[in-house]
Amino acid sequence: MSSNAKPFTVAAAQAAPVFLDREATVDKACELIAEAGAAGARLIVFPECFIPTYPLWVWFIQPFKTRELRDLYTELLDNAISVPDSATDRLCAAAADASIAVTMGVNELNTEASGATLYNSTLVIDADGDIVGVHRKLMPTVAERIVHGMGDGSTLDVYDLNIGRLSCLTCWENYMPLARYAMWAWGSQIHIAPTWDRGEPWISTLRHTAKEGRVYVVGCCSAVSRDDIPDRYGFKEAYLPGDLEWINPGLSAIVDPDGKIIAGPAEKEETILYAEIDPNEFAGPRFQLDVAGHYGRPDVFQLIVNREERPMIQDEEDIPFFDEDLEEI
Repeated sequence: MSSNAKPFTVAAAQAAPVFLDREATVDKACELIAEAGAAGARLIVFPECFIPTYPLWVWFIQPFKTRELRDLYTELLDNAISVPDSATDRLCAAAADASIAVTMGVNELNTEASGATLYNSTLVIDADGDIVGVHRKLMPTVAERIVHGMGDGSTLDVYDLNIGRLSCLTCWENYMPLARYAMWAWGSQIHIAPTWDRGEPWISTLRHTAKEGRVYVVGCCSAVSRDDIPDRYGFKEAYLPGDLEWINPGLSAIVDPDGKIIAGPAEKEETILYAEIDPNEFAGPRFQLDVAGHYGRPDVFQLIVNREERPMIQDEEDIPFFDEDLEEI
């Protein structure tokens, strides 16, 4: 991107999904996309697992409560996303109508295999309404492993958009130093961090990540109150603490390449945060620190990333074979 490119606006949608309702949550997402586009934003970032909800119950229900967890998992499966499907088609149409790039956290079905495992995924949709990437979270964190499978390196990437090079690491993937380094080495300029985490030290992590990569960071979290969980779900009464008004207060924030917060944190409210990005700042701050450039020392440190897809099943004709000298053909 040219050094004289004009500043533009990005947005973080701190919102609550319509709990375990894919269609209603997509409706809400499309309204927020249109709102941000009308406000002049060129990119809108949504939280981790926004569609149809982040599986928050895993932090409240003990893992041996199999029946309760199974029932919620079944409903989550029924409202999950396949890529592509009618839900992603609607999101793409909304992006194109608003001329805005969209990143959307979803629970994604593994339709390439059993169709019964979920990935914590982020869709990257460009301003023309095309899906340019799907990142599956590499490592679910603690209780999330009850619900989500592990992604592989084939979905670890950066994406060329008309506003710059965008990277994505989900929630605590941002604590994986090698994953962050890969993003910086692949030339990220805008880094998104959809999350369920909030407060400290998460906000400090967003600031460190921005400073380290010399990138703009958009951290986006759902703001979910007790009232956002319908009463028909028994776990609300049985497992959520009675005095817990905000299950997650949000605390989304946008940070510049010097690690300074330029929007947010927004707390205990549904809102869209806006901030201005100056493309001239994509390169200038790296004069002092470019961790994948002059500060990288590849003579001392090297990183190898396995970006090979690891399918659950392959047809025989898709499997490489070897000659008698063990050389791949």
